[in-house]
Amino acid sequence: MKAVFGLLPTDVDRRVRFLAILTLVVQVLIVATGGAVRLTGSGLGCPTWPLCTDASLVATPEMGVHGVIEFGNRLLSIIVGLVAVATVVFLLRLRRQRRDLFVRAILVLVGTVLQGFIGGISVRVALDPAVVGVHFGISVVLVVIAATLVYRVFFGVRGPRLSVPRGYAALAYVTSLAVAVTVVMGILTTGAGPHAGDAASDRNGLDPELLQHFHAWPGYVTVALTLALVVWALRLRTPVLTRSTIALLGIEVVQVAVGITQARLGLPPLLVGIHMVLACLLAAAMAWVVLSLREPAALPPARPGYPDPEGRDVAAPEVLAQR
Repeated sequence: MKAVFGLLPTDVDRRVRFLAILTLVVQVLIVATGGAVRLTGSGLGCPTWPLCTDASLVATPEMGVHGVIEFGNRLLSIIVGLVAVATVVFLLRLRRQRRDLFVRAILVLVGTVLQGFIGGISVRVALDPAVVGVHFGISVVLVVIAATLVYRVFFGVRGPRLSVPRGYAALAYVTSLAVAVTVVMGILTTGAGPHAGDAASDRNGLDPELLQHFHAWPGYVTVALTLALVVWALRLRTPVLTRSTIALLGIEVVQVAVGITQARLGLPPLLVGIHMVLACLLAAAMAWVVLSLREPAALPPARPGYPDPEGRDVAAPEVLAQR
């Protein structure tokens, strides 16, 4: 056991960076497959939990494509859990040196386990929209935590000092609030719409047409605020912050285009699924912008392939010694 423990990383190396990125990727993928389950009416493809049927752990041929889709999502959730466990294990020797990374990995693992139970509850309550909404909301939170894990792996611990004017930071926090309101209203709108995950499932009883407007308005406000962030970031000439805000704006523009198109076309499942995934990417990008507001607490080790928090090239120690 000691020999295995000795093989674990003692600094943020290639393995840690890979697992951090993989964590973010699988958390987004599980949202995509969960959306496929819901949008194809396969939410009760496996009518019970944790077994797929009362007599079988896996989907049976008699259950058809809905059983395959639902069981496939359950299999992916196991992979997500394994990635979460691997990330925690590979950060064990860094748990004191990089407590920020270890805590985030633990949160992702706990959240992933919790999601499994909530998913099971949603099946047992016949996809009640409140439970399904909470299920998606936690997924968004897990994507955000995974995004902050990736950011800190590459750019280090954030310090208490702002690297931008206070007015800019205030604008970014207001924008993040607008993003949160937009996502919450989107969850409520979906809960009132036609995509329940199963033909027999109930809706939340709210007016879907009215909710579409309540969902769109904070979305437009978010785009306007983000545009201001981009222009201001360009004037501040901070590479990491500029790239983060531009990425955020790009996601929002695509999200608005998809949202308008799906509303006009009667909510086709493919576009609704894309809209769900983009909501998670939107929240993740917003988290990167917020993290970019503060100076690093300490510069990361100077070695090839490890980016500097200010966007400069970092040379190897032997190269620095020759300068």
